[in-house]
Amino acid sequence: MLICSGFLNMRAAVAKPDSEQLFEIVEAQQGYFTAGQAVEAGYARSTHSYHVEAGNWMRECRGIYRLRRYPQSDDGQLVLWSLWSRDRAGEPEGVYSHLTALRIKDLSDANPSRLHMTVPPDFRRNGEVPSILVLHKAKLAPGEITRERGYAVTTPMRAIVDLAVSGEADRDIIKQALREGQSRGLITRKQITAANARDDLPTRLRRLL
Repeated sequence: MLICSGFLNMRAAVAKPDSEQLFEIVEAQQGYFTAGQAVEAGYARSTHSYHVEAGNWMRECRGIYRLRRYPQSDDGQLVLWSLWSRDRAGEPEGVYSHLTALRIKDLSDANPSRLHMTVPPDFRRNGEVPSILVLHKAKLAPGEITRERGYAVTTPMRAIVDLAVSGEADRDIIKQALREGQSRGLITRKQITAANARDDLPTRLRRLL
């Protein structure tokens, strides 16, 4: 058993990089990938600096890269900061919310200069939070999260409730988002009923619902 285990470890150590596997990861994340994902694809950590210096990869922030030859997208930075929020297992914990969620869904004309992201109550990261991010700590239900290409965002109804509770948006923004969301089928009657059942729902929003 020990011999077999040692043999497997030797095979892992000399595994060749799988560029196709890395590209599959990159394609799902709009050109971005983490150091851990590169390792899973067979790229030893000792080679990461080489790929940056050779111009194959671009280092975006600590432990996160972008494949240089992959076309940049308008919402690529949403993937970048989603990957920044990953836990020790490499899974992103941040979900875009509040005004940022409404902007992603084109339900508001407001264009905040910073990205609002909701993270779990026990979320911890070493170092300072990037200045582009505004973190909100809360527990989200699975039904309050939708998945986009490489990142997650709260449902429009959850975003509206968060804005109303926090007082971060005026009545016109909330009213516009509600009207547009319902007309496009992004806000359902079931979601409205659930929001009305919340004890902390502000009166101004309850009247709109």
